[in-house]
Amino acid sequence: MEEMKVDEKEALACCGSTQFAKQMALASPFPSLDHAVSAATDIWFNKKVDVNGWLEAFAAHPQIGESPSPSSHTTSAQWSKGEQSTALATATDLGLQELSDWNARYRQKFGHVFLICAAGRSATEILAELTNRYWNRPIVELEIAAKEQMKITELRLRKLLSAKAEAVSTGSQYSKVVVSKAEEERVSIIGQHLSASLEAFPGKAPQVQARSRPPITTHVLDVSRGSPAAGIEVRLEMWKGGEPCPLFGEMDRGGWVLQGCSTTDRDGRSGHLISMVDAVSPGVYRISFNTGKYCPVGFFPYVSIVFEIKESQKLEHFHVPLLLSPFSFTTYRGS
Repeated sequence: MEEMKVDEKEALACCGSTQFAKQMALASPFPSLDHAVSAATDIWFNKKVDVNGWLEAFAAHPQIGESPSPSSHTTSAQWSKGEQSTALATATDLGLQELSDWNARYRQKFGHVFLICAAGRSATEILAELTNRYWNRPIVELEIAAKEQMKITELRLRKLLSAKAEAVSTGSQYSKVVVSKAEEERVSIIGQHLSASLEAFPGKAPQVQARSRPPITTHVLDVSRGSPAAGIEVRLEMWKGGEPCPLFGEMDRGGWVLQGCSTTDRDGRSGHLISMVDAVSPGVYRISFNTGKYCPVGFFPYVSIVFEIKESQKLEHFHVPLLLSPFSFTTYRGS
């Protein structure tokens, strides 16, 4: 099996830092996709990319809702457009204006564009993340933006190298590369975010694909520290009471049935809270976090979030994150 090569131009399309591109080209070739991603992560965080290199990469991205600059790398510009497709498809004119206003406030405060891995995220989700991160200290926000850049870089590296691998199978100039099943699945998931919206084909029925993760997931971010919150106990319950939905004021009465429990890992993500099923049962769910144990001096002994999954949504994915500080919390429906 021959190794996978990445030249400087290709690396620059994945990440707009010339320091990063040069180091990736020097480290190439790679024995696999995962080795390339590992090398990219090491170069980005631990080697020869300084803060100026980070800022150069941030500057290569258009803000959400704007077209790439004429100087942008052609491939990078195409990828940016694809990554923002969900946000643009779900944004109203008012929503785009609000994004533009908050982007301007953000840039004035931090000196660089608001950076987020936008693939698969709606305009509402992105705006919620932008307004939440606006209150970070600059040093905290710089690190978060760098992590988001790495997510984008990984997505693009996998797309780039999987395309090379696919070209091999059709007799292209590239040497044959064997891609593991896990890598193929991951690239497939990423590719879904970059594909055209089904709304452009009104007569075409959506295809049901097997899930690669449970239908309900969560993660916890400690916004007071600017880092994931590890070790928080999480419980997922479903309402099975006599009424279709628990009445307001009766939320803590019997009728909740435990679906699963877990503890957040060092990345703030919980383990499986529900079985891996293609169609989740419609109904009302409650996800609860033992925040009092995590932060004894905080205001909340625990946090519970109640949400409803409708019949028409049973094939969708529901990510219910918690953004926590000692005296406040925020949530939203993620992707």
